[in-house]
Amino acid sequence: MFGPHLTLDLYGCDKDKLNDHDYVFELLDEMPEMLGMHKFSAPQLTKIPVQPDSFDKGGLTGFVILVESHLSIHTFPADGFASFDIFSCKYFSEDSAMKYLMEKLGAEKVEVNRLERGREYVKHYPRNVQKAAVIATKERSLAR
Repeated sequence: MFGPHLTLDLYGCDKDKLNDHDYVFELLDEMPEMLGMHKFSAPQLTKIPVQPDSFDKGGLTGFVILVESHLSIHTFPADGFASFDIFSCKYFSEDSAMKYLMEKLGAEKVEVNRLERGREYVKHYPRNVQKAAVIATKERSLAR
């Protein structure tokens, strides 16, 4: 198996935190280390404006590319809701990730979903982070 893909839907979050660009950026920047992962790039975060005559009430959307894969977040401040994904070739403490996000975002409730991804490709993707970094760097440089 390639690795776990954890999705966390957080309800009853602090609306101000969900709309605070610097706060969410810092969360994305700090979380990889907390999970024992390694950033391949700095977090990217975009403010989504409120769209008149649309269901879209604004928020933030961001991600950070990891040597182990990625983290992503979508916030919906008007609803106190955030959706967070962690996809990794490395196992991590899902309980720690959940508790960290609930605390940081002031969530009252969390919905957890977990997938096991890439069961057929275990031989191609090494569990060793250094080997994975070499493969990822090489593949990304060839794509340029």
